[in-house]
Amino acid sequence: MDRSIGIDYGKARVGVALSDPLGIFASPLETVPSAKIIDYLKKIAGTTGIARFVLGYPLNLNGAPAEAAADVDKFIGKLQKTFPDIPIALEDERFTSVLAHRAMIDGGMKKQDRRDKNAVDKISAALILQAYLDKKK
Repeated sequence: MDRSIGIDYGKARVGVALSDPLGIFASPLETVPSAKIIDYLKKIAGTTGIARFVLGYPLNLNGAPAEAAADVDKFIGKLQKTFPDIPIALEDERFTSVLAHRAMIDGGMKKQDRRDKNAVDKISAALILQAYLDKKK
């Protein structure tokens, strides 16, 4: 079965997560420099069937798009151009960084390791993807 890819897009880094083949759970995969994300996704697409991309979409507390949404919109355009046959779902990414830090604390990760922004980004991508998968059930 095809898998879903969760993406936490940022100007500098992109967190990536991958669902299991049944679409039940999401696992953090990698954090990739933003400039290399399309090539990275092409590599994954070449080895794994991708059913959809699930992108974290930045919203303000009032539900309006946040300032960073413009960057995500540009990235969506690149994704659509590169992967025209793969649908893109948007998922609210509010509080995912906070939840990622909480997950790292609850998982017993040391304080020094929790400062690693790469870890936060890929865990955030997994949380975004998991929220989407849970809604699908």
